[in-house]
Amino acid sequence: MKKILGIGSALVDILSQLPNDNVLQELNLPKGSMTYVSANDAVSIAERLAKEFGSQRASGGSAANTMSGLAQLGIEAGFLSKIGKDEMGEFFKKQMTDTHVKPLMLTSDTPTGRVAAMVTPDGERTFATCLGASIELSPNDIQPELFEGWDIFYIEGYLVANPTMLDKAVTTAKEAGLKIAIDLASYNVVEESRDYFMQLIENYVDYVFANEQEAFALTGMESLQALDFIASRCEIAVVKVGAKGAYIKRGNEMVTIPPMKANVIDTNGAGDMWAAGFMAGLVKGETLAKCGQMGAIVAANVIEVLGTKMNAERWEKIHAAIAAL
Repeated sequence: MKKILGIGSALVDILSQLPNDNVLQELNLPKGSMTYVSANDAVSIAERLAKEFGSQRASGGSAANTMSGLAQLGIEAGFLSKIGKDEMGEFFKKQMTDTHVKPLMLTSDTPTGRVAAMVTPDGERTFATCLGASIELSPNDIQPELFEGWDIFYIEGYLVANPTMLDKAVTTAKEAGLKIAIDLASYNVVEESRDYFMQLIENYVDYVFANEQEAFALTGMESLQALDFIASRCEIAVVKVGAKGAYIKRGNEMVTIPPMKANVIDTNGAGDMWAAGFMAGLVKGETLAKCGQMGAIVAANVIEVLGTKMNAERWEKIHAAIAAL
């Protein structure tokens, strides 16, 4: 079976549930977005949230979440990033290992990245992110031997903040014969780097995952038009439309995936886990429809828990639902 290597920011999520949107407004953080903040601001925001609302922590980062989901679905997955020589870095690495992901962790004297992840009562999540050591992943770190034995290279869109490294990574992966998948990550990141995303997709990427906001930021088009536009430039395009489900297109084949009912607690990780379910189906040779249904099942379960990590009982429920398809 094909193996998937992910690359992204190694981050520790410090997660808090907010009673309303007031704190987001006070901190000038657009609801539903990801905003980069300094190390000092990341610490002060996390300390304030912990004091006022309580908090919990877990390994995070978009691609890292997807690799954890893939590993739980029986796919061999690895994750490449850079962490600090600190307790947060050890915590991140241990959580990757505990979820059966092969951690390919480089180290730096810079502290490990962290995210203040804020969840409002409607389940929407907003991130204040300090990339820490992960932003120091450099072109020199990207060596051909890293790609030996892998079949698919999975990228989180947040890496456009580090374009020289990302350029080296995608060219090296392609030279090694890997397929490339990208999740566009956040609408505001796409807006800021639209031209770069477009050349990346047109020249390197085989599979594209976007939600409707990200698809609009990339193309200026509504969901179905955006799907056609993206699909004309890659092998498989996915546009997720929240409570309306998702659209998938490969060549002339177009599939609509209906939404699954769920008790929404926290949408954090929904897109990451949707991609995990879809990619697991893809490497197992399933139809596009079943790949999409697998994505919907995993996503519907993760939004019923706080954070992106699900317990063994929840994963048993997911495996049973997939087996029943």
